[in-house]
Amino acid sequence: MFRRSALALALTLPAIALPALTASAASAASTQRAATYTNPVSSGFADTFADPTVIRGQDGYWYAYGTSDPLRSGEGTPHRVPVGRSSDLTTWTFAGDALGAANSRPPFAAADASYWAPDVRYLDGRYVMYYTVTDTTTAPGGSAIGVSTAPTPSGPWTAEPQPVIAPRPGGGGGYLWTFDPAEFTDSDGTRYLYYGSYYGGVYVTRLSADGLHAVGAATMVAIDNKYEGTYVVHRDGYYYLFASSANCCAGPTTGYSVSVGRATSPTGPFVDANGVALTASRVGGTPVVTQNGNRWVGTGHNGLVTDLSGQDYLVYHAIDRNSPYLDQPYGINRRPMLLDRLDWIDGWPTVRAGAGASDTPQPAPVTAGDETFATRPGWLPSSWQVTDGYATGTGVAYRDQRVEGDVRVEADLRPTAGAAAGVVVGSATAWLDRAAGLLVVDAGAGRRAAVALPAGLDYGTWHNVAVEVRHGQLTAALTEARQSGPIVSVTLTLPPNVTEGRLGIAGRGRADVDNVSAAKLYRPVTRTVAAPRTGHLVYADEFTGSAPGPGWSWVRRDNAVTVAGGQLNWPVENADLTGTANSAGVLLRDAPAGDYTVETKVTLDLGENTVRNYQQAGLVAYANDDDFVRLCQVAIWNTRQIEYGHEMPYAGQLSYGGVTLGTPATTTWLRLVHTTDPKTGEHRFRAASSADGRHWTWSGVWTFPADVTPRIGLVAHGGAQPAVTAQFDYVRIYQP
Repeated sequence: MFRRSALALALTLPAIALPALTASAASAASTQRAATYTNPVSSGFADTFADPTVIRGQDGYWYAYGTSDPLRSGEGTPHRVPVGRSSDLTTWTFAGDALGAANSRPPFAAADASYWAPDVRYLDGRYVMYYTVTDTTTAPGGSAIGVSTAPTPSGPWTAEPQPVIAPRPGGGGGYLWTFDPAEFTDSDGTRYLYYGSYYGGVYVTRLSADGLHAVGAATMVAIDNKYEGTYVVHRDGYYYLFASSANCCAGPTTGYSVSVGRATSPTGPFVDANGVALTASRVGGTPVVTQNGNRWVGTGHNGLVTDLSGQDYLVYHAIDRNSPYLDQPYGINRRPMLLDRLDWIDGWPTVRAGAGASDTPQPAPVTAGDETFATRPGWLPSSWQVTDGYATGTGVAYRDQRVEGDVRVEADLRPTAGAAAGVVVGSATAWLDRAAGLLVVDAGAGRRAAVALPAGLDYGTWHNVAVEVRHGQLTAALTEARQSGPIVSVTLTLPPNVTEGRLGIAGRGRADVDNVSAAKLYRPVTRTVAAPRTGHLVYADEFTGSAPGPGWSWVRRDNAVTVAGGQLNWPVENADLTGTANSAGVLLRDAPAGDYTVETKVTLDLGENTVRNYQQAGLVAYANDDDFVRLCQVAIWNTRQIEYGHEMPYAGQLSYGGVTLGTPATTTWLRLVHTTDPKTGEHRFRAASSADGRHWTWSGVWTFPADVTPRIGLVAHGGAQPAVTAQFDYVRIYQP
């Protein structure tokens, strides 16, 4: 068995990423951190690797699992939950199909069922995989959540005979979409499973202690027709529900993106940064990642992984808008796996401080310094031995090198009955104390802090304890395989120099230790990238007369439109602009040259909770009837959303998709910000919305080719029943 210990190498060789004590160590750490990678990280073994999740195995490797698809263009045959393996999170190789063997697939799965969106956890000493089964023999056409278990992250996987969540009949016919499972273990040891999608909504249910069976009634945590693909993280007293929205698979116009809400309970209610619930009809959600105008669109369905420095990364898929299908021009959407830094700013997660998906070289995660105890056990004293690739012993095993400053040290610990296992940083030790049932930080001289461990914690399996020292505070956190945030954590304020000294491992009574690592603690990003500025007002139509001002023109004039009372009043048309019908009116004017922002304030009373598909009103940037973007508040079934959609011609057909952003009010402010790509000349339009005209939610970017000259304007269409009138207060244009 290949066991790897970062500390074993880090304290034996100079070329590692450690808190520096010598010039060689400092240089090595700098070199490691200077390494870069470029998305997509799955390119070494897969053209597409959708709905990814990543776990670090007990063998020290990282494992990624994806939805069942062919991996390469031209391959044709889907893989049943393909698996990737990596030593550094950025270079991956194919490690087989998790559900390739017949007994790894559940007996209730239909012969032609597919397996989507796997979620893999390390629970009670075994690996547990939850996944969508798209069709079942017990309820043809009904999806379910299946589960398989394995002794290692590469298998072999054995399926449980019954689904965790069985097919659920839908009130509107057929079966609810029982998709996208995600497990979460709370600080009291209670296990939960999140699942669901657009048809039916997202729910959470308690699981049995072994994680294999649903227990009790489920609770809705995100409204139907808005969210799917959830993932939950516990951090700083909050539970964060990450979820994806919009169409996952519309080729070059895919607008899939990730938003988040947080709660003080794993069952919700989850609310966004504006306090709006993810279950509200006027649905909330704070953006985490969306497309930014580079090659990537459809940036969604995430997992989360933490590197050895403590830095979080979002793992997710996206679509290259220049090559959106696995086998061009249409077919399976090509969704490779991306990895980007996840920052926590003012209590909210955002990718690269709000910059979004990367397509240029990025600093690599800190993963260097791995080594097996078996190959370098010489630093262990006689009270410690190497058994089956991990260290077993009692007392303290030190290295001579010293560490200074902010540091992160972690290890997998497994104390025997009546014993404790620990991680040593200077004169401080973090103990997983089985005898006392505590996670303890002991810094000597009476400096001690402790937190109770869950009553049902299985000490006979590995648990990760990570120690972070930042600015004189030491925090120790216990997780299952480093997933979903700490189960419990404890913090102790220290006097100077307590954590300066040697690193080591410790045992009171016999303890098992594995996968030790040490690295400079990551430096958190504390500010988001600057939002676009509006600049100076260069044009305004305040609609104070009896008609739109000079410069406006119509595509399919709507004679019902009036200007009165300081508003342009537009009864929502029973028409549309998408597809080939092109029956809706569009009120347009020429855009200024260069960069600009166009803004409007629109009142549209769509009510709540009722179905009013798809009444909408808002801004448009328009090249022609088959190439436009529109930013509207819109009724989508029972929800009210703000959709930023794009229609464009692609390979002889029309492609349409949209990004969702913000929360609409009866009166909503909308902005489109135009810039030009300095390299390609493409027109970039970024969307924003506001419920008060002061606080803006910024979202995705759609583009037009350089040789197109889009005009800007207003639309109000999508259905005439029940009758409703959109009232536009103004159109204003700003330039830098």
